[in-house]
Amino acid sequence: MQIDPAANSPADNYKLLTNLVIPRPIAWVSSRNADGLVNLAPFSFFNAVGADPVYLIISVGQNDAGENKDTTRNIIANGEFVVNLVTEELFDAMNISAADFPPDQSELDAAQLASLPSVRISVPRVAKAQVSLECKLVSTQLLGKNTLIIGEVVMFHVADALLGPRFHINHFAPIGRLGSPSVYCRTTDRFDVRRISYAEWLGRTPE
Repeated sequence: MQIDPAANSPADNYKLLTNLVIPRPIAWVSSRNADGLVNLAPFSFFNAVGADPVYLIISVGQNDAGENKDTTRNIIANGEFVVNLVTEELFDAMNISAADFPPDQSELDAAQLASLPSVRISVPRVAKAQVSLECKLVSTQLLGKNTLIIGEVVMFHVADALLGPRFHINHFAPIGRLGSPSVYCRTTDRFDVRRISYAEWLGRTPE
């Protein structure tokens, strides 16, 4: 079947896209408003896009009123945010933080989460997160009703138990997002296949 997005509603296109481009990592973003209140919200339009410098992207949609969400407003206002990664023991708290809390209520408090100070920025991170990435805003771009946020990672926080020699990461199993609106996956079922070189490919004998 061929499906033309121009013939669909935005809701139908969102459903198709988020059920087909899977799995997606979850950026659990902490940000801070002008009054110092910490906002915490999850976004699965998220990924790493560069290593020199270390860049990541988050795409944040508008709220039901057609306005920027708290996360977007906070990041644009102060240029800082933290991406916390969601592992299974934090799933329930992440799910609570996805609710449409008013701007004057912190999701950290609602989910009964403690925070820890960051090193390079003023926005705190989730204390129980095994991995947190301190970010400074590089740029934003309006893409329809989404704001694309590009951030530079200025500090990694990685639990000691995850780190092996030469920064090899062991036993890190964040939750992934699958279908909209509420399907997720675990990342514990894995396989490891070494990449072959072009020379090795040339040397293969036809079957």
